[in-house]
Amino acid sequence: MLKGSNKKMKRNACFIPLILLLLSVGTTTAQNLPYADYKRIHFGFSLGINFLDFGVTPSHIAIDGKTYEADVSSIIPGFSVALISDLRLNDYFNLRLNPALHFGDRTLSYVNPADGERFSTSVKSAIITVPLYLKYSAFRIHDYRPYLIVGGGVAFDCYRDKRMPVVLKMFDGFVDFGAGCTIYFPFFRFAPELRFAIGFNNLLEPWEKRAVEYQDPDMKRYNQALSKLTSQMFILTFNFE
Repeated sequence: MLKGSNKKMKRNACFIPLILLLLSVGTTTAQNLPYADYKRIHFGFSLGINFLDFGVTPSHIAIDGKTYEADVSSIIPGFSVALISDLRLNDYFNLRLNPALHFGDRTLSYVNPADGERFSTSVKSAIITVPLYLKYSAFRIHDYRPYLIVGGGVAFDCYRDKRMPVVLKMFDGFVDFGAGCTIYFPFFRFAPELRFAIGFNNLLEPWEKRAVEYQDPDMKRYNQALSKLTSQMFILTFNFE
């Protein structure tokens, strides 16, 4: 009796690894949202962190006999929120309209190399961007699909405090490119995405174009030490679609 039962137990034990193997194959081949990418149009939203920066070109103009160098010395992480509208073109390409709002801040610092004199000012922004992207997605592997994204659009800076030493123009155009990875969950798609945007226009508002009441003589050197400011922005977003 014991020998027969032992043989039976051994036969059953042989099936256990096979059952576990079949279960593991079943779980690894099953995909979340297998037909989500075939929708013609879908929508979503994104939350993110931005890092606003400038491309700075000093004027090297002598101001009261002094010449100043200038650069961005401090970048404070800001907050971004956006809407997503996605149009499927084919299995690999999508067209995306991604209007967003970005809040951020950076510090411009000036130094006179001759005597070491230093001063700085904060430049805040609340930027509305309206970009159009072309998204290329690689072949989906289980619940992961990496992608590249490139595009461009227009930007409007709604924060313009004319009392500040440096005032920015409202309108800008930019190009934007980055990469991300779509992760498929049972009820939604989640995609961390990193992008870099570069502006076209010189955003520095000339001192002469300010209203007379905002032309504080103590602030003039902040403006005259600069020749050009162009926008730069790193954005880490988390998309929910």
